[in-house]
Amino acid sequence: MIRFGIAGFGLHAVRRLMPGFKLAQKCQVVALSRRDPKKAREAAQQYSIPNTFGSTEELCRCPEVDAVLVTTPDACHCSDVLAAVRAGKPVLCEKPMAMNAGECRQMVEAAREAGVLLGVAQIFRFEESTARLRERIAAGDIGHPVFARAEFSYPGTGHARTWLYDPSIAAGGPIADVGVHCIDALRYILQDEPRRVSAQGHRDQGSGRVEAAAILTLEFQRGTLATVLVSTRAQYRTPLEFVGDGGTLRAEDGLTVDRPVSLELWREGKLVATEAASNHLAYARQVDAFASAIEGSPPFPVPGEEGWQNQLILDSAYRSLSSGKAEDVTILAK
Repeated sequence: MIRFGIAGFGLHAVRRLMPGFKLAQKCQVVALSRRDPKKAREAAQQYSIPNTFGSTEELCRCPEVDAVLVTTPDACHCSDVLAAVRAGKPVLCEKPMAMNAGECRQMVEAAREAGVLLGVAQIFRFEESTARLRERIAAGDIGHPVFARAEFSYPGTGHARTWLYDPSIAAGGPIADVGVHCIDALRYILQDEPRRVSAQGHRDQGSGRVEAAAILTLEFQRGTLATVLVSTRAQYRTPLEFVGDGGTLRAEDGLTVDRPVSLELWREGKLVATEAASNHLAYARQVDAFASAIEGSPPFPVPGEEGWQNQLILDSAYRSLSSGKAEDVTILAK
């Protein structure tokens, strides 16, 4: 049983992580860190977590902690991951991995040098629906993918994570916050890499110096053109669609863990097949997969290099947002 410490125990831990750990079979939470001592004690009491700390560094030094899950704000990811690496603790980092690709490189290289496992918590790689889309496209159900579309919107006004609008703390607005989910899902499902990205977006009074909504266009190496639409101003929606020369695959709620997802296969304007997928075990699968990797097999499917690649795409998207032109994406060697 792998014993996790959660660094930055906050809203995400309450809503998603702890329900996932409750369903996990190979790991449990034995420690948390939070800057507010009162809130740390309250969370520890609520979830029967025996160890509480005021910083990630203290948590990483705890001998009862086998692995660290970093869920602090984006600007803290690099320093928190490096703290875990220095302590020799395997570390799973929330998305987006860092503030920029340079930080990601530093994290990956430090973990390699220390021989410490580093993973990125791209949760939708652990969804049953995402796996089935990947399998069906690889099997040729829609022929060659010509177009792809991923959207992720949620109403961010008054959101508890107020730091999302502070560019000194957040890696960006919805492009970085949820666009990274869309980008990673497209890369994973298509088993391909984008070589160029263009972006358009807008800010509003509430979003301040970060974007409130944006659209990205990704040009993949094998020719698929993809769009990513993100917003903190629209109602919650996460559709995925893949249009090929032999059919179309759709999932109206493709990136959700809250309810079953219906996958639809269309050909010549007719619905020819449907399939239901449940994603309620995604968070449990993620931490169990990391626990299995710590124990030696199989390798964790989303290593730090994957988070680094996602960040290279995000960096290109933000360059495009500023330059008004398409920007090339550096592709890491496999």
